[in-house]
Amino acid sequence: MAAAALIVPFAVPASVYAADLTQSLCGGTGLTLAADGATCVNSDSEKTVNSTISLALNIFSAIVGIIAVVMIIVGGVKYITSQGESANITSAKNTILYALVGLVVVALAQVIVRFVLDRFIGSNTVG
Repeated sequence: MAAAALIVPFAVPASVYAADLTQSLCGGTGLTLAADGATCVNSDSEKTVNSTISLALNIFSAIVGIIAVVMIIVGGVKYITSQGESANITSAKNTILYALVGLVVVALAQVIVRFVLDRFIGSNTVG
């Protein structure tokens, strides 16, 4: 009798509802069921990638901008306290110049990354 209890579940054909199973799997991950009823799709994946890259770029740019402003202030203080010594004046001018070059590079990086995202990923709503 115990052997029959073990064999019967395998002998009876099981009804599998693939669409319900797929819908359940898709629903648990935040995805939606595609038109073919067999695959999960994420229609928001491009927006997610764009927003993640844009957020990382904005945070990076803010950090570099703050550092550049601090370095410009440091260069200004060095320039004021140089007491006419040419080596100190050159060092202060270089500090200010490099901080400004850093700001320009970060601004160009923003433009390039946004262009690439708009052009190749196809989203016009980055940032």
